[in-house]
Amino acid sequence: PIDVDVRVIAASNRDPLEAVEEERLREDLYYRLNVFPVKLPPLREREGDVELLAQHFLDDLNTRENGAKRFSESATGTLRRLPWPGNVRQLKNVVERSWILADDTIGPDSLPRVEGITDVGAEDAEASFAVRVGESIEEVERRLILATLERLEGDKKAAAKVLGISVKTLYNRLNVYEAAGKD
Repeated sequence: PIDVDVRVIAASNRDPLEAVEEERLREDLYYRLNVFPVKLPPLREREGDVELLAQHFLDDLNTRENGAKRFSESATGTLRRLPWPGNVRQLKNVVERSWILADDTIGPDSLPRVEGITDVGAEDAEASFAVRVGESIEEVERRLILATLERLEGDKKAAAKVLGISVKTLYNRLNVYEAAGKD
């Protein structure tokens, strides 16, 4: 015989007492495990944790891979608004995939398509500007492009995607605005 001092830490995404009632968990095992229960709310209920954890995972990747990538404010806002059904594990995977896809700045376009993540966040979808009757289509287009770029913090790839045009077309329009002195 060997003397041992062991502590068991168990986690579940289900209510253990419910599992006992449904006879999916033995009652005696439940009482052995339930010495010091710690209830940890899901990530979506822990305000501020998404940004902290996402930044931690990003810093870890930058250190490990000798990178210097960062989140744009709009990407951070998108991450904050998500329900995160997969909790911290899902967030970590999203940060890692985004890190792989992004160049220097992780914008909304670098976020992978997973449940709950959209190209444009709720506050982006509500952004608008007024158009005066009689205003030229060229002027409205210019203001729309510049407002979209501003909203996406200069992320041209994301702006082109949201506007439904190619990145090349976006650059061509910006060159025209710059030549005309209207940017």
